[in-house]
Amino acid sequence: MQFAIVARGDARSADIAQELTNKLTEAGHSVSKEPRIVVSVGGDGTMLQAFHEYIDRLDQTLLVGIHTGHLGFYADWQPDELDELTEMITSESFEPVSYPLVEVLIDYEDGTTDRQLAMNECTIKNYKRTLVCDLSIRDDYFETFRGDGLCISTPSGSTAYNKALGGAIVHPSIEAIQVTEMASINNLVYRTIGSPLLLPKHHQVKIAPHTKTEFELAFDHQEALSWSNVRSIRCAVAKEKVTFARFRPFPFWRRVRESFIEEGK
Repeated sequence: MQFAIVARGDARSADIAQELTNKLTEAGHSVSKEPRIVVSVGGDGTMLQAFHEYIDRLDQTLLVGIHTGHLGFYADWQPDELDELTEMITSESFEPVSYPLVEVLIDYEDGTTDRQLAMNECTIKNYKRTLVCDLSIRDDYFETFRGDGLCISTPSGSTAYNKALGGAIVHPSIEAIQVTEMASINNLVYRTIGSPLLLPKHHQVKIAPHTKTEFELAFDHQEALSWSNVRSIRCAVAKEKVTFARFRPFPFWRRVRESFIEEGK
């Protein structure tokens, strides 16, 4: 099987990546730029890096995570389990598990559109002034938002920035996106819903800014970029999905408990 490894930039992760490369190569697999399996060695940030690095091969590539720090939501394997992982990859003893992504369409004043995908979330901010924008759902006006920004997350990303903003934790089997406010302004003059919105896959949220200033858009772990001359930003569940190679059961709610409530026993 053809494989690739994406490692976090620390010495320990690099050593583990090299050790796994040796084991997989000895087992008859080969390193490739067009891999069937991509192994992330690090944390959830490394997994997001791997996702974006191979975003053009989502229908052909399976992701696997080895965590070298705290337990992550995308990493199932420990560094001391490389022999077992090599054996399971060799025997193809895995089940593909797919999670929804968020599609972000950025419409410009000149009529062109840019398309982005995110595995965790897209965030929209305006660092120079308060973000003011109209939100429409299925082309039906919903509210005018005023505040620091908005976070549009996937179910698998609902435990990340979305949770820090007070959003709900959503099981990744649910095909939906979540819109969560960042420090919205609510008073006698301005009013928003003030609660996260969970939208099913056939619903699209359209965000239309009131001013033509630059906006900061960030997708997953990537650095926020400035976007100007934006007419609207449309977000929905993408037709593509990200697929993981699941070699053994690791229930989602157990991950939630061990990450936020109590350490695994």
